Amino acid sequence: MRQSMLDQLFKLKAHGTTIRTEVIAGLTTFAAMSYVLVVNPSILGASGMPIEGLITVTALAAFFGTLMMALLTNYPIALAPGMGLNAFFAFTICITREIPWDAALGLVFWNGLIFLLLSVTGVRTKIANAIPPALKIGVQCGIGLFIAFLGLKNAGLVVDHPATFVTIGDFSQPPVLLALVGVVLTMVLVIRQVTGAILLSVIIISLIGLIIPTANGYLTQHPDSLIGMPAGIGDTFLAMDLMYPIVNLKDTWDIVFAMIFVNMFDTIGTLIGVSRRANLLDRDGKLPKMGPALTADAGASVVGAMLGTSPVTSYVESAAGASAGGKTGLTAIVVGICFLLALFLTPIMKVIPLMATTPALIMVGILMMDSIRHINFDDLADFSTAVVALLAMPLTFSISEGIALGFITYVGIKLGTGQYRQVTPFTYFLAGVFVIRYAFNLK
Repeated sequence: MRQSMLDQLFKLKAHGTTIRTEVIAGLTTFAAMSYVLVVNPSILGASGMPIEGLITVTALAAFFGTLMMALLTNYPIALAPGMGLNAFFAFTICITREIPWDAALGLVFWNGLIFLLLSVTGVRTKIANAIPPALKIGVQCGIGLFIAFLGLKNAGLVVDHPATFVTIGDFSQPPVLLALVGVVLTMVLVIRQVTGAILLSVIIISLIGLIIPTANGYLTQHPDSLIGMPAGIGDTFLAMDLMYPIVNLKDTWDIVFAMIFVNMFDTIGTLIGVSRRANLLDRDGKLPKMGPALTADAGASVVGAMLGTSPVTSYVESAAGASAGGKTGLTAIVVGICFLLALFLTPIMKVIPLMATTPALIMVGILMMDSIRHINFDDLADFSTAVVALLAMPLTFSISEGIALGFITYVGIKLGTGQYRQVTPFTYFLAGVFVIRYAFNLK
């Protein structure tokens, strides 16, 4: 009975898979992306958000987002608060732009609604196709570089310097040295294709921290218990300030656009990549249920904002489950259930130190840089556009500034070299808006 019910819901036989295969695939995907449970709260905590319930918020957002993807598309794709988008939320919106975290959640909510509208109407895909590939690559790589730089900074591996802006950290300090060990360990595990490599490195570094003494005890504090009830989310649930983005539209429009832009290409790229691994693409190389998949992704961001987290998006780590044989939404359902069960390990996750999570951040940033190999290095116009966007993000400490400078650079080069016909009207429009914004300091 159970077999027939699950087969009817997820069409297991039609996809040539079994319950056992889907469960193993779900466990594999969860192991690959579960690091988000400790990394996301540590990033969002920098925004001033009450950190106590952020582990619970992260898990619930992942559960609901993944559930929507499974039911709307029957794809083996899991969702969670996005890396890069959470850094944008905490460091660009809240810290650099000095926007309160509850107002930032309001921005995430409106971003999700606009995203949902664009997805349902099909406009989202048209916009994505109108953006030059070089800019897409530059933005993705720039976010990776930004995240990696953020990890290096948080780990103390690089520090500020009055003359050179940044310099090497103090490796005589045990936390810094242990973070360096964590970076190398994470890289080794990922390169050796160990399942759950990033999570495993977080666990190992945390365990090492248990035996390294400090003035206040140990680098890793001993947990009060191994299992316990999840923390409540009352401080963040429905805490978003929905009026702030409307009242301050002049100061926030570019932030909403940047979130939509980043989420759009991150999601589409992930969906195509994972679907190719799971053999879900049609003969033309297109994803049959792209519309519902984008709708699920957008809806997840709305739910995430209501719970109290940065935009939720599809995770490329879903490819791990697809490689293990996952072909249907049952794989995603298993991932979602694992996120809920993991909440009972909250006492352990709460004591994981910063030096154990920053290597994960650096590794994620490195992996996001992978698409740099798709840049056309023989076309200096494309190459220059990508490099400007790539460098601007970490150097200005702002993803939105990198996007803006990338658009302006691309259009400027095309106009100056007489290739203006290659630029889409949408790209001209956005570049013009960004020029006006800088010229009149509209931010």
